[in-house]
Amino acid sequence: MGIYIKIFFIFLLVSNTEARPISYSGGHTLMHFNDNMKESIYYHYSPSFKYSIGVEELNNKIFDRSETNLRFTYLVNRKNTKNSQRNFYFQSAVSTKNSNFIYGVHGDWETRRYFIGFDYKEIKNIIDYTDKHIQLGFAPYLGAYGDLHTWLMLKTKKNSLSKKQITYPVVKFFKGNVLLELGYDKKTDWDIHLMYRF
Repeated sequence: MGIYIKIFFIFLLVSNTEARPISYSGGHTLMHFNDNMKESIYYHYSPSFKYSIGVEELNNKIFDRSETNLRFTYLVNRKNTKNSQRNFYFQSAVSTKNSNFIYGVHGDWETRRYFIGFDYKEIKNIIDYTDKHIQLGFAPYLGAYGDLHTWLMLKTKKNSLSKKQITYPVVKFFKGNVLLELGYDKKTDWDIHLMYRF
C-alpha cells in the first residue's frame, strides 16, 4: 500500500486542530510534508505551549540526499482577541549527519472566516538558499466544534535556487486531531501537508 493511500486512510479513521508548529503542553504531533523540494516525516513534542522539540526524516529532492534533522520551534508572540488569533514563531533545525542547518520565522493570523500565513527559511546546505511562502484563505462555511472544517486558499512561494515565484490553489480540511492540506501546480506537482495531533 502506497504512502498516500495510508495517509488517506489515517485521515478517514481519526477524527479541533489547527496547523500549529507547537501543540498544547504535553502534546505530540506527527506531520508529513511533500512538495517539489522535499518529502519529510516530522514528529515533535511540546513540553510547553511556548516551544516544541522534534526529529525529522528528510528526503531533500534538490540535492538527492536524505538526512535526519533535530528541530526546535519557539512561540515568540501570540495575541488572542474575541474574534482572531495571531502567532509568530522562530523555527530551526540542525542535521545529525553533517553541518547543514535551517532557521527562520513562521507566522499566521486568522479568524473563523479568514486566514493569512507566511514562512521564511534560510537553508544552509550544499548550496545555501532561502525558501519563503505566503498563504491566503477563507472558509466557505463556518462549522461548529467537531465538524469537518474546510479552507480554500492561494499559496505563493519562491526560493532563491529557482528564483521563480509560483502561485497555486490549496484546499485545507481539518476535523478533530487531523489536518490535511492539498495543493497542486503543474510546475511543482503536489504540495501535501498531513498532520495528526495526539
